[in-house]
Amino acid sequence: MFLEAQAAELGAATNTLLAYGRDLKDFDAWLARQTKTFAEVMRADVESYLVYCDAQGLAKSTRARRLSAVKQLYRFTFEEGLRSDNPALQISGPGQDKSLPKILSVDEVDSLLTAARTLGRNDTERVRNTCLMELLYATGMRVSELVGLPVSATRGDPRLLLILGKGGKERMVPLSPDARAALALWITLRDENEAARALKKLPASRFLFPSRGKEGHLTRHRFYLLIKEIAVAAGVNPSKVTPHTLRHAFATHLLAGGADLRAIQTMLGHADVATTEIYTHVLAARLSELVLDHHPLSETATRKASGKTSSEGQ
Repeated sequence: MFLEAQAAELGAATNTLLAYGRDLKDFDAWLARQTKTFAEVMRADVESYLVYCDAQGLAKSTRARRLSAVKQLYRFTFEEGLRSDNPALQISGPGQDKSLPKILSVDEVDSLLTAARTLGRNDTERVRNTCLMELLYATGMRVSELVGLPVSATRGDPRLLLILGKGGKERMVPLSPDARAALALWITLRDENEAARALKKLPASRFLFPSRGKEGHLTRHRFYLLIKEIAVAAGVNPSKVTPHTLRHAFATHLLAGGADLRAIQTMLGHADVATTEIYTHVLAARLSELVLDHHPLSETATRKASGKTSSEGQ
C-alpha cells in the first residue's frame, strides 16, 4: 500500500519504488531477527538499525537512502492514521560523502562517439549505437530516460526533445546537428525493422530503442555493458566511462563553454540548482590542475622543464 501511494501521489519513478522496496525489505529482515514488526518499531529501533547498517560497512549514501525509505514509510503511516507517531521523524541521517564526479575530456568523448560508429555486428547496431551516444552526450539525459524514450517524441526531425524525467516532470532539451542526423538515420532503420516485424504479425514497439525483452526497450544494464564495450574500442579507460559520466561530460563541457548554470539545471532536470553547482567545483578543480601542470612558475611545470633540460644535456 505504501509503494502504491508513492507511485500515485508523488509520481515516484519505477527505479525509486524498487529502491524503496529493497531497502524496506532489508529493514524488515533486520526487524524479524529482533522479533519485532513494523508496527512495534520505536525510535531506538530505527537508531539501532542504522548502527547495524554502519557495522556492515555500508556507504554513507546507502545508509542515508535506507533511512529515507524508513522515514517515508512512517510518515505515510502517521498521515494515514495507521500510527499515532512517527518514530523516525527526528533522526538525522549520516550525510553523504561529497565527491566530485568523474569527468571525460572533449577528446575522450570524441573518441567514444567515433568508436560507436564502428561498433556492432551489423549496420543496424552501429547506427543504433551512434544514436544512443549522440543523444546521451547532446542532452545529458539519465540512462533510464534515454532507453525509455518513446519514438513519438523523436519524429519530425525535432530541434528540441521532450524528456519525461523523475516524478513525471517534463523538460525540453535542444538537439545538436550531429544528434539530429544520427536520430534521423536510426529512425529510418528502426521503422524498416518494425515494418518487417509487422509482416510477421508481431506487435509494434512504442519505444525509440525497441527490444524483445519484457520491458520492450533496451535495458539500462545492456546499455551499461554496451558503453563499456565502446570505451574499450575507443581506447578510453572503461572504469571512467558510464552512462552517468556522459551526463557529467555534457554539463561540464557546457559550463566550460560559458553556458548559464540555470540553463544547465533545466536541461539536466535538477529540482535544485545546488545539485547542478557540483559542476562548478569540477570545472574549478580542472582549471587548478591545468594551472599546476602548465603554468611556467608552477612547481610541477618547473620539474618537468628541469627533467627535460637534464635529459637534453645527457
